[in-house]
Amino acid sequence: MDFSRLDLNLLRTLDVLLAELNVTRAAQRLSLSQPAVSAQLKQLREWFGDPLLLPAARGMTPTALALSLQQPLRDVLASLGSLVSSSQSFEPTTSQQTFHIVATDAVHATISAPLAAYLQHQAPGVRLALYTPQAEHLVEQLASGERDLALITPQAMPPLLRAQTLYTETFLCVMRRDHPAALNALTLSQYCQLEHAMVSPSGGGFQGIVDEALTRLGYQRQVKISLPSFMVVPTLLEQSDYVATVPARLALTWQHTLAVLPPPCELTSFEIQLGWHPRQHADPAQRWLRDQIKRIAQHST
Repeated sequence: MDFSRLDLNLLRTLDVLLAELNVTRAAQRLSLSQPAVSAQLKQLREWFGDPLLLPAARGMTPTALALSLQQPLRDVLASLGSLVSSSQSFEPTTSQQTFHIVATDAVHATISAPLAAYLQHQAPGVRLALYTPQAEHLVEQLASGERDLALITPQAMPPLLRAQTLYTETFLCVMRRDHPAALNALTLSQYCQLEHAMVSPSGGGFQGIVDEALTRLGYQRQVKISLPSFMVVPTLLEQSDYVATVPARLALTWQHTLAVLPPPCELTSFEIQLGWHPRQHADPAQRWLRDQIKRIAQHST
């Protein structure tokens, strides 16, 4: 094979195509047009002398050669990324780098928002791209450098990633500041008589950690509205008598506009971990980013 004719960007395209098995989705991930990705796939077929991806009822099916290339290709791309990054130092005040961080919207509000404010002054050329978790693609995205870090629970953290606990999270109740129930500490019976809003990231859920705890105590609350995002909560509560029970660090970011009270019963706490791919461990920029996130997490309470 004449490697002088190979554009390394084509390997990146092949990696994404093998992950998505769909030209349209691959184009979206690569920030390219669909015709551009189709043209690159044609070049790859010519270079490898193999169709690589065959049309199927839904998307495409990889050939035997394509399947054999998938993991070695991912390893090569990750090694190339490590080779380049290890030869460079990181200077935040002059860097023009873009960091890609995966987390839920509650963690983005707790960690990514303060990080963005810090970067504005200490690393003005650095950009942040924030994403919600996609479990089926997370390892691949981190291995290829498409994502840099994941801030997720231990249960969601793939075992192939390096991980470090950032903080342990608890819960607080929030409601509008002039809500009648905001005057005193909530009793369990009063809490269950209130109308509740809860966040269901997957959509449409009316049961969660809070309800499991109440069931064990022989109580049941009235969940009247299921929301897809924590970011909707403040607007809803300011205009209604609903109450919401949310992660404590998130609740404290709203304490200037909403009443914040402890829940009337003990709720199970959970951890948020910082995860990264082993190939990114020694990258100077990645180490700096991880240090800033750990510093922010330590001061987020």
